[in-house]
Amino acid sequence: MSSIRASRRRGAAKLFLLRAWLPVSLVALWWIASASSTSLYFPPLQTIVETLRQDWLGPGFLQHMVPSMGKFLAGFLIASALGVGLGVCIGMYPALRAGAEPIIQFLRSLPPPVLLPIGLLLFGIGPSMNIAIIAFGAIWPTLLNTIDGVRSLDPQLTEMTRSYRLTRAQKVRCVILPNAGPQIFAGLRTTLQLSIILIVVSEMVASTHGIGYYVLNSQQTFAVPQTWAGTLLLGMLGYLANLLFIRLERYVLRWQTGLLATTGSGA
Repeated sequence: MSSIRASRRRGAAKLFLLRAWLPVSLVALWWIASASSTSLYFPPLQTIVETLRQDWLGPGFLQHMVPSMGKFLAGFLIASALGVGLGVCIGMYPALRAGAEPIIQFLRSLPPPVLLPIGLLLFGIGPSMNIAIIAFGAIWPTLLNTIDGVRSLDPQLTEMTRSYRLTRAQKVRCVILPNAGPQIFAGLRTTLQLSIILIVVSEMVASTHGIGYYVLNSQQTFAVPQTWAGTLLLGMLGYLANLLFIRLERYVLRWQTGLLATTGSGA
C-alpha cells in the first residue's frame, strides 16, 4: 500500500514539473529581460509585481476583488442552474425543443456587450446589471450542451426506465443527468470562462468598483503598471477558477473514470 502511495506521489510530482517548467521559465525570462526596461509601456516585471502586491493585498482586495468575485459567482451559478434546468426540460420533450430552438438561436446570436445599454436601462448601475449580463451571456454553452446530452440518451435506457416504472424525477436524477454529465460539465467549463470575461466587460461599462473598473481606470489615467497588474490578476484568477472546476468535475464524474477503467474504453 505504501509503495502505491509513493508511486502516486512520484507521478504527481512529475506531472507538476511537466506543467510548471514552461510558465516558470517564461516568468523568469520576463523578469530578467525587463529588469532594466525604461519603456513607459513595458515596465519591469518587478514593478508590476510590487504594484500588484500594494494594490491587491491591501484596500484594493475589499474594494475591487470581493465585489467582483461575488458578482462573478452569482452570475455563474445563475447561468449554470438555468442552463442545466432548462436544458433538461427542453431536451426531454421534442415538441418543446422544436418550439424553443428558434428563440434560443436568436438570443445566443446576440453579443452580450450589445445588451449593456439595455441592462443599464433595466437595472441601472450596480451589481444587478453585472450579474444579469453574466447570466444571460454565459448560459448558452451549458444550455446547448445539456440539451444535446439529454437527446443523446440511449433508447435502450429509455425503455429500461419504462420497464422499471421510474418516476420522472427518478429518471432525471438516476439516468438522464449521469448520462449527460460529461457534456454538461463541458458546457459549464465554457460558461465559467465566459463569466470571467463578462464580469470584466460589464464592470468596465457600468461600475464604480471591481477588477474591470480598476483595469479601465488604470488605462484611462495612463497608470501602466496598474494596467499590467490588473491584467495579470485576471489571468491568475481565470487559471485558479479553471483548476478548481476541474477538481470538482473529476469528483462529480469519478464514476466515469471507473467505468472507463473497467471497460477498457480509455485505452
